[in-house]
Amino acid sequence: MANAWALSALWVGLALVATLLAIWFKVATALSEIIVGTVAQLIIGAFMGSGGLLASTQWITFLAGAGAIVLTFLAGAELEPTIFKTKWKEAVLVGLAGFIGPFLGCTLVGHYILGWSMRSSWLCGVALSTTSVAVVYAVMLELGLNVTEFGKAILAACFVNDLGTVLALGLIFSPFSIKTVIFVCVCTGLFAVLPFLTKRFFVKYGGRSPSLKPSTSCFFFLGWEGWRFGLGARPFCRRTWSARFWREPLARTTCSSAACGR
Repeated sequence: MANAWALSALWVGLALVATLLAIWFKVATALSEIIVGTVAQLIIGAFMGSGGLLASTQWITFLAGAGAIVLTFLAGAELEPTIFKTKWKEAVLVGLAGFIGPFLGCTLVGHYILGWSMRSSWLCGVALSTTSVAVVYAVMLELGLNVTEFGKAILAACFVNDLGTVLALGLIFSPFSIKTVIFVCVCTGLFAVLPFLTKRFFVKYGGRSPSLKPSTSCFFFLGWEGWRFGLGARPFCRRTWSARFWREPLARTTCSSAACGR
């Protein structure tokens, strides 16, 4: 079994190196982290074998998934309905262009130029048409664009892009069953009820205990992912959930507290 403390120090050390490189070369931290992680995996993998940074370790997988969920929910909290109403044309046009162009282009290249099967070509198109809301939000946060109307319009376009990608992935590859029906019905009910329940819950109990907010956030994060994993469903509702469920200011504070470990 790998030394968890040494492995943690290695990963955090690489994150520190990536941050310093981003400062020195004046580039986005997310970009330097990707580059440092790739190079470190290649170098360490060459000396230690295929294990490399041991990214498949269960606790690392859990932390990576939890971090991605928190960033996605935070990005959804930034998507204010008023901004989307005023910038919906820009968001929809940019989001659909960012989805349709790579989706059709990569699918056609894969099938007619590379000679892949139609199913493999569809998968290539879906995979390369998506955008990472977590990375976009991290860059926006670093540059201070997340509080501007332009930044929020770009985030809205990312959500439109991801919605198209996930719908295409689900319609083309997901085996529809009774679990799918249950998932859609429960999601619809939760989307309708939770905005009203959470507002009243935080108004009544929000200021009584500092541990209530992070505990509630973690409960919903982990419970949602655990339930989704149990059904074997794709998380196509996560971004919509984040945009609606965490709309209240108290809920946004909850999410920020959980992300900072407070």
